[in-house]
Amino acid sequence: MDLSKTFDSKSAEERWFQLWIDLGYFKADPARPGKVFSVVIPPPNVTGQLHLGHALNVSLQDIIVRTRRMQGYNTLWLPGTDHAGIATQNAVEKDLAKEGKDRHQLGRDAFVDRVWEWRETYGDRILNQLRRLGASCDWSRERFTLDAGLSQAVTKVFVDLYNKKLIYRAMRLINWCPRCETALSDLEVDHQDVQGSLWYIRYPFAEGSGAITIATTRPETMLGDTAVAVNPDDERYKSYVGKLLRLPLVGREIKIIADAAIDREFGTGALKVTPAHDPVDFELGKRHGLEQISIFDGTAHINENGGPYRGMSREDARKQIVKDLELAGLLEKIEPHKHAVGVCSRCDSVVEPMLSEQWFLAMRAMADRAMEAVRKGDTTFHPKRWENVFFNWLENIHDWCISRQLWWGHRIPAYRCVRCDHLFVAAERPSRCPECDGSDIVQDDDVLDTWFSSGLWPMSTLGWPENTADFARYYPTSLLLTGFDIIFFWVARMMMFGLEFTDKVPFKDVYITPLVRDKDGKKMSKTKGNVVDPLELMNQYGADAVRFTLAQLAAQGRDVILSHDRFAASRAFANKIWNAARFVMMNLEDAPQPLPRPQNDQLSLADRWILSRLDDTIREVTHSIDVYEFNVAAMKLYQFIWHEFCDWYIELSKEPLKAGGERQEGARWVLINVFDKMLRLLHPFMPFVSEEIWQVIRPYIDEANLAAHLPIAKYPEPSAMNPLSAAEEIAMNHCIEATEAINSLRSLLGWHPGQRVTAVIKASDAKELESWRSYATTLAKLEALNPDTSGDRAVFSHLAWADVGVDAPDGFDFELARQIVQKKLNEVSKHLAQHEARLNDPRFMAKADPETRAEVAQRFEELQAQRKLLTEQLRQLEERARKKKLVIA
Repeated sequence: MDLSKTFDSKSAEERWFQLWIDLGYFKADPARPGKVFSVVIPPPNVTGQLHLGHALNVSLQDIIVRTRRMQGYNTLWLPGTDHAGIATQNAVEKDLAKEGKDRHQLGRDAFVDRVWEWRETYGDRILNQLRRLGASCDWSRERFTLDAGLSQAVTKVFVDLYNKKLIYRAMRLINWCPRCETALSDLEVDHQDVQGSLWYIRYPFAEGSGAITIATTRPETMLGDTAVAVNPDDERYKSYVGKLLRLPLVGREIKIIADAAIDREFGTGALKVTPAHDPVDFELGKRHGLEQISIFDGTAHINENGGPYRGMSREDARKQIVKDLELAGLLEKIEPHKHAVGVCSRCDSVVEPMLSEQWFLAMRAMADRAMEAVRKGDTTFHPKRWENVFFNWLENIHDWCISRQLWWGHRIPAYRCVRCDHLFVAAERPSRCPECDGSDIVQDDDVLDTWFSSGLWPMSTLGWPENTADFARYYPTSLLLTGFDIIFFWVARMMMFGLEFTDKVPFKDVYITPLVRDKDGKKMSKTKGNVVDPLELMNQYGADAVRFTLAQLAAQGRDVILSHDRFAASRAFANKIWNAARFVMMNLEDAPQPLPRPQNDQLSLADRWILSRLDDTIREVTHSIDVYEFNVAAMKLYQFIWHEFCDWYIELSKEPLKAGGERQEGARWVLINVFDKMLRLLHPFMPFVSEEIWQVIRPYIDEANLAAHLPIAKYPEPSAMNPLSAAEEIAMNHCIEATEAINSLRSLLGWHPGQRVTAVIKASDAKELESWRSYATTLAKLEALNPDTSGDRAVFSHLAWADVGVDAPDGFDFELARQIVQKKLNEVSKHLAQHEARLNDPRFMAKADPETRAEVAQRFEELQAQRKLLTEQLRQLEERARKKKLVIA
């Protein structure tokens, strides 16, 4: 099998992924021996389209899953999707609207059938897109939150929690979306700042003259007022407490009450109290035994309690009420007022606080147990600072409103007897009422919040509540990799359910992915028009380049800043590896298959150096993956492959490859051995280009029981002994330092990159210099590397162990070069001062995360080294320029 001139990513992606699936490489087997590594995918919504958050999440999961599989773990990565109650129902309702229909016209059963049809058509779209990315899930185990087995788990949990008196039904003030016509949890409400108004309304006393003025942002809710509240310490109103007011436009008498919770500074210090439509007022009403009057129906139109305003939308009612108040002389003034408004996270409709009978789940005891598990280290967050977010939410948790007034979802297993009105909960629909033996039984219309079933995902997908082989082997899972925005929605609830029903945490580690931002650091959103489609990126750059870029940028605790330049650079990286492979293959003509390992004395210093660097890279990459530092692992790979292997070793291998004999045999074996292990390390990050190349070099690999394909090949391990002595390692480091210094001086002095020049060196260890002089001569394109015998034409770099210099070309303008270096020095000094100021700023050091502080400190050290180098170069150029002027004079 030959390598074409260029890498065809699209062809490789389609060919290899389907072959891996067909050969069953990603299939888990609970009977297989080995240490377990299991992961369940965060289930994307069936309404979903692949976005960069998904691409990042799945790429990082795939890196660690492929690594563990190659390391011999019994690995399971289970995929699936979430039915996404509100989102999916909304999507299907929009389809119906295009036909001029709504769900009520179809009826519940027909509508649910329609949603299932929609799911069959569109539900697998996002999973197919994840396959395109190369996700090595066990696709034979794909799950859906409405699968029969998962539904059984949901029912069991509901019934058990109800029997434990943790689930209960109550009349409470809840968040209501009038567009979706359902209750929402607090987490499903987003808060937006809006520019509104404060209306100052006079509430006349029921007896006598005068009035109390209240300020409100919602004049329409006055229809449901049952009191006006003041602070008991407010001298303005003390004498009025207990008196009656007449509710404007309605005429109902309401009392003035005193409560310490009232803010004397807001508005007039007097608060209208609407217990059925405001959370603060609801609590006030409970304390004072106030009547609760609901004035809205399910679509936020005024109901029968609104008198003449009945049937109006809340917006129209507001306009009419303000107009009527003004006509009655009861509107004192209107002021602009900025305040927060709750909106539905699914449809952006303004949420209405509504008094409603709903199902609730008591959370306090389960929350305490989840926090204790994290404090004990049973589950660890990465980065660790996210544990504080987890604790903060659970410490302030409220009971969860779990019922939704939707038709798509897990229907609540509660039943009511029509004859005696008895309510009971059961795992299966009963034929008779247990109270009166009546046969007319109706099921609760509500469904459960989507996150209720998602909270069981690590358990239910493995077969719980049955003790299946999968559940026994793969639960608890090893890792959850997810976004910070669902720590509350999902992570915490999985922790609580897992501990409640299995006495085990559902996962050992939680890795919180960074937020993906555009090249300007802005959060991606459709409204800003800066959303980048990962499918388009894969079409343009290839899946490998997209995966590698995301891994490179995924620093713990830091946002991912994307640009097309980064994807182009990763594609260039793939091409670099491809071209290196073509070079290797061109130099293997007539080579035996497999290549026999040469004797150690056949290996040159350069051979043993690259083998040593390979061992170090294996250790560093493996460790970085183990601690979820995916960006560090990617950068270590990049550094080794591009620079050490391609730029350094391949150049040094060209001469022995041409020489023939034992030197050629040694270089060939090293090239194949390094390439083999390098591709195995690279495979979890860039699975397609690595497999394409590995298949070509595979016949030359000398390994017993060699795997047929990379996904199941043995993960590389470092050699037992370092092939390089400590002295040889120092020598090669000196060779690299000297070469880099010479190349830097060549650039400074304007030598053409391909032009051979003479360099000089003054080193204390002549014997060591001889061990690598020929390498530096090759790498730096030198005519010669001589002892320091130059005159005034050479410019030097002063290294810790030697002085390295390059002669300037004839007629070189030292003064112009001095000016250029001075400009660079000024720029470096400016940046150095900025970094020093940040490091000396107590506020920055207190607020910045450890990664940022370390990065600034590292950059400060780099800039210091650059300044030192430039300062010395400037000194030499000034000296040469001055001498040249003297000669001319």
